Amino acid sequence: MLRLTWVQPEDLLGHELHQARLDGREPSRIEARWRAAGGLDAPDRAGASPARVSRYLRLLAEDLLDELADLPSTLTEDEPTDLARIRALCPDWPKPPAGPRPAPAPLALEAAWLGRAIGCLLGKPVEKLPLDGIRALARSADNWPLSTWFTARGVPEYLLARHPWNRRSARTSLAENIDGMPEDDDLDYPLLNLLLLKRHGKAFTTTDVARLWLEELPPGRAFTAERVAFRNLLSGIEPPHTARHRNPFREWIGALIRADVHGWTNPGDPAAAAAQAYRDAVLTHTANGVYAAMFTAATLASAATGTDDVHACLRTGRGVVPPRSRLARAIDHALRLAARHRDFDDVVDELHAAYGPTHHWVHALPNTALIVAALTHADGDFTGSICRAVSGGWDTDSNGATAGSVCGLLAGSPSALPEHWRAPLKNRLATTVAGFDGTGFDTLAHLTHLEAIRP
Repeated sequence: MLRLTWVQPEDLLGHELHQARLDGREPSRIEARWRAAGGLDAPDRAGASPARVSRYLRLLAEDLLDELADLPSTLTEDEPTDLARIRALCPDWPKPPAGPRPAPAPLALEAAWLGRAIGCLLGKPVEKLPLDGIRALARSADNWPLSTWFTARGVPEYLLARHPWNRRSARTSLAENIDGMPEDDDLDYPLLNLLLLKRHGKAFTTTDVARLWLEELPPGRAFTAERVAFRNLLSGIEPPHTARHRNPFREWIGALIRADVHGWTNPGDPAAAAAQAYRDAVLTHTANGVYAAMFTAATLASAATGTDDVHACLRTGRGVVPPRSRLARAIDHALRLAARHRDFDDVVDELHAAYGPTHHWVHALPNTALIVAALTHADGDFTGSICRAVSGGWDTDSNGATAGSVCGLLAGSPSALPEHWRAPLKNRLATTVAGFDGTGFDTLAHLTHLEAIRP
């Protein structure tokens, strides 16, 4: 039996009940009807529950999803999705550059691509594992605090049985198995955005993003909010309603992992980078899910100048986030924790205590907070940042990828990244995006540079 993940209505409802409470809606009466009918909560880590439900329960789930969407939110004024309203709320919105924008250095872009791949690959084998499992596996291999690739060598069998590696990734992402960069959606989306800019330029629309996905993105390689938006497109729902219709994942991390190219191609113009990321993000996300993408793009646009340190870059990114939003509070909390604790494990423990009980492990709030804390605590150092981001758990490959992108860009050249990280990737990327499989990071940097300097 095929149980397609992230689209079964009975599973979406459980996620939507959680999301409703997070974004200021009161779902108790609707939840009571669901429970009385025998409805269950959403799966904790899987994308679909194992068994098919009755036709009645599925139809009820669809009706209740629509009712939940109509509930009023107490956070509407502080967390808009309209770009003009977002800008109006941000007193520190970045100003456009006074003169010509600096051209990003091709070597810095290569380091950004490579850093994104390295951070992603580091996190792949432990994706979906609980925090104690990640720590136990690394300690058993004498790799804690984390400083290099995960390995199964020397790890006791009983520990592997208790905390198995990610089943799709272990064969390509453990130290003993790495042979180039394997396919991953955290790299596929930057490739798609390269295609987007090549076809439509920086003035692309959200509809252009949708058309590109329909033409170039295999539906099976889209997950959570992206898969729901794909389903909505195929059902005739147009953007930006694709982000809202029966989409409980609209504040998860998916838009954030698509933001890098928007930052890389707008050096010194974080406002333009945030606006590009916005037009991309609203296909699939709303509110804090959109802000996370804008924050990442603006941070990277600041890093792409080659003149700002990581702390200045993060402050710039913070300027495009509405100040009373939940994401703003999460970023500020992460910055305080990183400044307060010498041991990063203490930072992680406090973040998990704050967000773990209420947020899914793929939600944008805890993951953005963890990325910010890692970059800040490591002072922008490449190894320190990616290892902290991955060792903090949650969406490990995505967090490592974003931290690696920022720090690679700041490093300025692939040669500035340690050899033990670079060598196993062999300047080769695997992907399902047509025309890019086997491409080198140097080639990707050249293509990105062309889009950055394109009028």
